[in-house]
Amino acid sequence: MQLRRTKIVATLGPATSSIEDLRGIIKAGTDVVRLNFSHGSAEDHKQRAANVLAAAEQEGRHVALLADLQGPKVRVARFVNNKVMLVAGQEFVLDPSMDGEAGTENAVGLDFPELGKDLKAGDILLLDDGRIILAVTRTEGNKVFTTVQVGGPLSNNKGINLKGGGLSAAALTDKDRKDLLTAAEIGVDYIAISFVRNAEDMLEARALLEAANSDASLVAKIERAEAIEPNTLDGIIQASEAVMVARGDLAVEIGDAALVGVQKDIIKRARQLNRVVITATQMMESMIESPMPTRAEVSDVANAVLDGTDAVMLSAETAVGDFPSQTVEAMARVCLGAEKHPSTLRSSHRIDMPVEAIDESVALGAIYIANHLQGVKAIISMTQTGATPLLMSRLSSGIPIFAYTPVSATQRRVCLYRGVLTQVFDSEQIENAAINQVAVDELKAAGVVTDGDLVLITKGDYTQAHGGTNTLKVIRVGNNIR
Repeated sequence: MQLRRTKIVATLGPATSSIEDLRGIIKAGTDVVRLNFSHGSAEDHKQRAANVLAAAEQEGRHVALLADLQGPKVRVARFVNNKVMLVAGQEFVLDPSMDGEAGTENAVGLDFPELGKDLKAGDILLLDDGRIILAVTRTEGNKVFTTVQVGGPLSNNKGINLKGGGLSAAALTDKDRKDLLTAAEIGVDYIAISFVRNAEDMLEARALLEAANSDASLVAKIERAEAIEPNTLDGIIQASEAVMVARGDLAVEIGDAALVGVQKDIIKRARQLNRVVITATQMMESMIESPMPTRAEVSDVANAVLDGTDAVMLSAETAVGDFPSQTVEAMARVCLGAEKHPSTLRSSHRIDMPVEAIDESVALGAIYIANHLQGVKAIISMTQTGATPLLMSRLSSGIPIFAYTPVSATQRRVCLYRGVLTQVFDSEQIENAAINQVAVDELKAAGVVTDGDLVLITKGDYTQAHGGTNTLKVIRVGNNIR
């Protein structure tokens, strides 16, 4: 039985609103659904979340909920005729004092009045994901005067990036703070913070979550140039449970040529620091309108898998695309294909570094044994919080890790961890001497292992206690197990 290790995040939208549509993408292989708070009302998100949980139950799957906050996307306002054509060499003014509906080919309003304070003559602004390029000539108060370097059509509400980064817009807007409370009320498992500048942005989000009595995990979206500076990046990763390589805005700010190397660096560093990492943006963009991906998209997804990403994400492909289920199926096939490469089956993670925590030493030891002892077919981790399966998943291995837990929040949380599957298992309801036997029997009944196979089991002395994994056993299936 080949079990896919790389997880799939699918964004919800009009194409995936009904329970029937959701069952389709879940059956196809979706592990995490993304609620995009850039669109829709609080009630829309609440209904979608409820539909996801209902669809997952009907499909007999555990699926995590990820709320993605909009963040301070800097945008132009609207044009009188919805679109203008900019010509190279002309002057174009960004003026926050303008009527937001009165833009022309000469000037347009802004939704970020402070933009002019962040700019100086010679700065380069990239609009509409870099399709329009403006050179700043001067600022007068909040007005920004520019010369068009690369022209073309510009329509309403298109985004603005500063080449090289450095805009002062805070990561959390007033809308984000309200949406974060909505996400906490829904009970999502992950909340993604957009346009993170530094660790302090994540700490602010953490404080808001704690005040809302939410234990959701935080995802830092890496999409600003200043966020990839090594010390800044480490701080952001350590202040989060996960990071997302948000390649759209990031590529605009640092340039396409730098993106591939930066993506690899972020994935590697997140795994070194025992954090989860998602790779996102335009992974199978052509499948919005086509039932088959391009060869370039196949290579892109496979490359992220080979880099060690925990998850790959679909955006418009499943939100508004014509083939949401087929897209998930295609992505799953590509992930499985890439996972056959030998580089995904072995790991030197922390091999020469000291380990201070007992649970981490047990986790690292389990994967080392799994990768070197012939006949190991599965790892069972009895867990309350999912911490030990997370530590195991930071190492590359072809051996599936099963998080056995009675905690529903943990069952959903581990849906984002590479190589980790979950099984409802309440050891408190089983006689202590029979726990290992029952655990292995469940894998055998599922067809994961057969008599003669080896299974590793990790657990703590007190099976219902939080933390404290300190035991590793090697068990042969078919023997009398204690």
